[in-house]
Amino acid sequence: MNKPTILVVEDDVPVRCLITTTLKTHGYKYLTASNGETAIMMTTSHNPDIMLLDLGLPDIDGIEVIRSVRTWSNLPIIVLSARSEDSDKIEALDNGADDYLTKPFSVDELLARLRVTQRRLNLLASDGINSPVFVNGPLKIDFSAGCVWLSENELHLTPIEYKLLCVLAHNVGKVLTHTSLTQKVWGSTQENDIASLRVYMASLRKKLERYPDAPHLIQTHVGVGYRMLRAENDEA
Repeated sequence: MNKPTILVVEDDVPVRCLITTTLKTHGYKYLTASNGETAIMMTTSHNPDIMLLDLGLPDIDGIEVIRSVRTWSNLPIIVLSARSEDSDKIEALDNGADDYLTKPFSVDELLARLRVTQRRLNLLASDGINSPVFVNGPLKIDFSAGCVWLSENELHLTPIEYKLLCVLAHNVGKVLTHTSLTQKVWGSTQENDIASLRVYMASLRKKLERYPDAPHLIQTHVGVGYRMLRAENDEA
């Protein structure tokens, strides 16, 4: 598959060189920006496929870059930041970031996150997410019928479990925070909603993993939220 063009937004020269060298070695095209204003301008003028964004920029905070880009674009944004607190991750994700990688990170992990994001881009490009049937490995969701199958076995989900699964499927490969999930499912972000989310998610995962060969499709980001993984045998 064609490699996406990456916009690297990083003011630390050694870190930027490490990232761009890695991208070049693995066949990615890339652009660079050393501050937030330039990143926003290049996003509009060069139309990159993915943004790798440091939060600690010299002119404006990376969160402001995310907010600005999200007013007009769904460009996938992967944050690369030394800020490691859950609150920092949640703020970035709630403002529209697609993923969050804490510095220092390994080259292999960065490349893995890019592959996940690229699969999501390919899925959107093929219009698969707007199809009446969503397929991810052995998981199949018929949105029009409101039915779910796993390895040809129909799953009996509660309305809340089904809604959670659909939200995750429509954002496959993207980390969704507790707040964004409760807002989409319950329409609010009360503390008891987050507690209920954990209960329903545990029940949903138990049903999705009940068969011996069922892959682990839902990944927990402790203190942050959840992500539906793309099944390895179902790459775009």
